[in-house]
Amino acid sequence: MLEIRNHGSVREVQMARPRANAMNDEMIDALNTELQSAAKEADAVVLSGLPGMFSAGLDVPELLGLERPAFTDFWHRFIDVQRRIATLPVPVAFAMTGHAPAGGILLGVLGDHRIMPRGPYKTGLNEVHIGLVVPEPPFAALVHLVGPRAADTIISEGKLMLAEEAAGIGLIDELVDSVEDVVPRAIEWCEERLALPRDAMLQTREMARRYLHEFFDGYDEARGDRFIDIWFSAGTQKSLRSLVEKLKK
Repeated sequence: MLEIRNHGSVREVQMARPRANAMNDEMIDALNTELQSAAKEADAVVLSGLPGMFSAGLDVPELLGLERPAFTDFWHRFIDVQRRIATLPVPVAFAMTGHAPAGGILLGVLGDHRIMPRGPYKTGLNEVHIGLVVPEPPFAALVHLVGPRAADTIISEGKLMLAEEAAGIGLIDELVDSVEDVVPRAIEWCEERLALPRDAMLQTREMARRYLHEFFDGYDEARGDRFIDIWFSAGTQKSLRSLVEKLKK
């Protein structure tokens, strides 16, 4: 499910759930636990994925089988993982080792730095195509990254784009030549931050990310339950089941 590697004072948390690192109950709980430990035990964190596939997002086939109470519990814990990433007290680099649609980049926008390989790998927030909406916390982070107009276009069109296009609009911070280069560069980026005077680096980072802390402080379960209402709406359920049938084929 997760592979943990220490690179000096940098902790790599690799999502390793075949085939596509789709996020389910077990993955979410494991991420929350490991990120909590990393915040106490490491000076920086790299979140990586499988070669060619960082994460396909939520495990829709599995989650569709949950009744509303169970899905509600899952969704609140997924928001907790988002909060954990956004408020981690150490630098967080996303080593996006391949495709990162939907939930993959949704988590990524909450980190400090995002790296993808050049080539055929795509990312984007395509939730609108299956009747879903981007949750408010990552949307706030998206606006901060690319600006209000570009953020509106990204989520309204729901287009999946190649890494080069994503980098061109600021959704991805850095491109490398191959999948194999992503994690080493992410570790190097963390080490560059850790080479700075520690107190100044951490306080500057805290100021730059204060808006995310404040957003999560004001984000209650009632606002999150809007997503749950949409998930269980007839139109969205139909779209999700159609997606699952396509995945089976």
